[in-house]
Amino acid sequence: MAENLVIVESPAKAKTINKFLGKNFLVKASMGHVKDLPKSKLGVDVDKGFEPHYITIRTRSKLLKEIKELAKKSKHVYLATDPDREGEAIGWHLAGELKTEKNQVSRILFHEITKTAVQGALELPRGLDMNLVNAQQARRILDRLVGYALSPLLWKNVRRGLSAGRVQSVVVRLVVEREEEIAAFKPQEYWELGIVLDAKGGRFSASLAAIAGTKVEHLDGATAQALAPRLPSGGYKVLSVAKKEQRRHAAPPFITSTLQQESSKKLHFSAKKTMMLAQQLYEGLEIGSEGSVGLITYMRTDSVRVALEAQVEAKRFILENFGAAFAPERFNFYKTKKQGQDAHEAIRPSSVLREPSAIAAFLSSDQAKLYRLIWSRFVASQMTPAVFDQTSVDVDAELEGKAGAATFRASGTVVRFKGHLAAWQGTGNANDEDKDGKELPPLEEGEALDFVSCEPTQHFTQPPPRYNDASLVKALEELEIGRPSTYAPILSTIQERGYVDRIEGGRYKPTDLGVLTTGLLVEHFRDILNVDFTAGMELQLDRVEEGSLGWQAAVASFYTPFQQALADASARMRNVKKEMEVVTDLDCAVCGAKMSVKWGRHGKFLACTNYPECKNTRPMQEGPGGQISEKVEEDLNEACERCGKPLVYKQGRFGRFIACSGYPTCRFTRALKQNTGIRCPKCGNGDVVSRRSKKGRSFFGCSAYPKCDFVAWGKPVDKPCPNCGAKFLTEKYTKKDGASLHCVTENCGYSVVAS
Repeated sequence: MAENLVIVESPAKAKTINKFLGKNFLVKASMGHVKDLPKSKLGVDVDKGFEPHYITIRTRSKLLKEIKELAKKSKHVYLATDPDREGEAIGWHLAGELKTEKNQVSRILFHEITKTAVQGALELPRGLDMNLVNAQQARRILDRLVGYALSPLLWKNVRRGLSAGRVQSVVVRLVVEREEEIAAFKPQEYWELGIVLDAKGGRFSASLAAIAGTKVEHLDGATAQALAPRLPSGGYKVLSVAKKEQRRHAAPPFITSTLQQESSKKLHFSAKKTMMLAQQLYEGLEIGSEGSVGLITYMRTDSVRVALEAQVEAKRFILENFGAAFAPERFNFYKTKKQGQDAHEAIRPSSVLREPSAIAAFLSSDQAKLYRLIWSRFVASQMTPAVFDQTSVDVDAELEGKAGAATFRASGTVVRFKGHLAAWQGTGNANDEDKDGKELPPLEEGEALDFVSCEPTQHFTQPPPRYNDASLVKALEELEIGRPSTYAPILSTIQERGYVDRIEGGRYKPTDLGVLTTGLLVEHFRDILNVDFTAGMELQLDRVEEGSLGWQAAVASFYTPFQQALADASARMRNVKKEMEVVTDLDCAVCGAKMSVKWGRHGKFLACTNYPECKNTRPMQEGPGGQISEKVEEDLNEACERCGKPLVYKQGRFGRFIACSGYPTCRFTRALKQNTGIRCPKCGNGDVVSRRSKKGRSFFGCSAYPKCDFVAWGKPVDKPCPNCGAKFLTEKYTKKDGASLHCVTENCGYSVVAS
C-alpha cells in the first residue's frame, strides 16, 4: 500500500501525475466537487449568518467512501485540486472527510502538469487558504439565494421550469438590450468616390479626401455622381508622399478571456468548447515516447505573468529558430489588469520546445488547432516588435485645367521587419494580419499618373452587431461581470435555459422568453440586474479572497436590497401565465380536445388541453381584432416519405425547413436547400446549394453530396474570377469593410470590394 495519497479532480490528470511519482504515491481523482448545497431545499440558514448546509453529492458517495478508506491507510494526504477558488473549496471539503489522527493532510499547488512542477509542489506543502474557500462559499451562497428566490417567482408568473441567476440574468439583459439597439437603429446614407490610377511602379486605388481644398466629411450621392463623369478628363499627379515608421508590439500571452475571444474569432470554437479542449491540453495527453504529459499551464487565469524559466526557454528557442534580431535584449513583461488576480501564470505551453507540428499527430484536429494558437501567441509575446513603413499619398486631380479641383488619398502599410509576426502570422489572426494594409507602389512627389477608372459607391451605416462568443466575453471582461472561470458556463447556461439562441454566424439573439423574462426582472430588480452592481459584487468577492472582507458581510451587502426587491416583486409582478393561458374554440387535430394558448421560448403557440396524454402543438397567429387561429403552413405539394401526409414549410431557430404536417405523430424533417443557380466547380454535375451545419452555421455545398464534397463558406456570386478564370466568386461581409468578393481557388488570392 502506498504511503502517500494524492487527490486531484479528474482521471486524466491522475493518469498523468501518477507517471511522475514513485511506488510510494497513489493518485486518485475526486471527479470534481464531492459536497454541495442540497438540491431539494435552500440549504442556507439566513438567520444564522448565511450558514450553509453541505451534503455529500449522491453520485459521489461511493467514490468518497473509497477515498476515505485509502486515506486511513496513508500517512500523508496531498490535496492537489485545481489552483483556484473552486479547487480550494473542493480541497476543504475533502480535508474535512479525510483527516484522521494517523495521517497528515496538506495542500499542494502546481500550475502545469509536468514532472518538475509536480515534484516541486510536493516539496512545498501548505495548509488550505480559507480566504479562497470563503470567496467560493460566498459566490455559491449568493447564487443559491438568488436562484431559489427568483425561480419560483418566474414559475408562478411566466412558466414552470424557468430559472434566474445573479450573473446569468445580467448577461441575458446585455443580449436583449443589444437587440433593442438593433431594432431602434436607423441607417444613414453616405457615399464614397474611389479612383484607380496607374503609376510608373504599378496600379493603386485612392478615395476622395477633399474638394477644392475643403476636406470631405460626408459625401452625398449628388456630389459623388456629378463629380465622377468629370474625372476621366482630368490630369493627375502625386501631391505629397508621407512615410512614417510604425512599431507594433506583440500582444501578451493568453488569459482565459482572451483565449476564448481569439478561439471564437479564429477557430470558430464556442467558449465552452475552448475550455473543454484547454482542460484536455492541461490535464495531459499521450505524446509518443513521452507518455502522458500536460501541454499547457492552468487555463483559468486573468494574469499575464510568465515564469522566468519559461522566458529563458522561449528566448533560447527564438534565437535558434528565428535569429538574434527576433529576440529582445531584455525579456518582455506585461501588466495584469487592475482587477486581475496574479495567483497563476498566463496560459502558455508547458514547454515551448514542443512545437505544434511535432506533436500534432498525437492530438485531435481541434486540440492541435488550439495548442497551436496558444503556442504561437506565447512565442510571439517573447519576440521583438514588428516594424512597418506607413505611407500616406495625396493625389491632385486637375479638372478643366484647374489644379486642386479634387484631392484623393491612398494609404498603405508595408512590413519592413516581421518581428513577432514571424511566429503569430498564419494562425488566422485577422486582427494582426489585416493591419498590414494594402501595399502601395513606389511613388514620388510630382509624379504624373494615368486615370484607369472611378466609381461612386453608396453605403449605409450599420447597426451594432449581435454579440458572439468573442464579443460577449470581451464585454463581460470590460464590464467586470463574472470572472474568467465563469464565462463559458454562463454562455452555456443562458442557451440551455432558453433565454437566447445561438443563430447563424454564432451570434446571440434573445428568444421571446428571454425578452419577456428580462423585462419583468429589470422592472422589479433594476438595481440587482444592474451591470455596475454586479461588477461591484465581483470586487467584493475579490476582497473576500484577499482577506480584507468577511464572506458573510459580502453576502449581506447583496441580500438586504435583494430581499426588499423580492418582497415588492412577489406582490406586484405581472402574471403573464394567466394572461396567456387562454382556452380557444379550436379543436385538437389529434384527440379532439380544445387547444389553448401557451408561452414558449419563441413566443405564443397552441397546445392541446389534454396534455400530457396528448402532446399536440401547433403554430398560431392573431388577427387584427385579437382573434386566435392556427397559422397556416405552406404546402410543399409533396408527400412525406414516412407516413404519406403532406410536407409543409416551417420556421425554426435556424430559419425555414421542411417537415411533415402529421407532427407530432410523424417527426420527419428535411433541410431546405436553396439553389444558387451555379454549377459545382468540382464535379460539374451538381448545383451549389445552401446548407446548415449541425451548429446552425450557413455554408454552401454541392447538391451531389456525399459523392462530391465541395464546400464554400461565402455566398456564391455568378461572376468569373478575372485573375484565374474560376467560374464564380464568393461574397463576404464584415461590419468594417462591408461586402467584398473573393476567389475560392487555392493560392489565387483575388478579392475586390463588392459594388
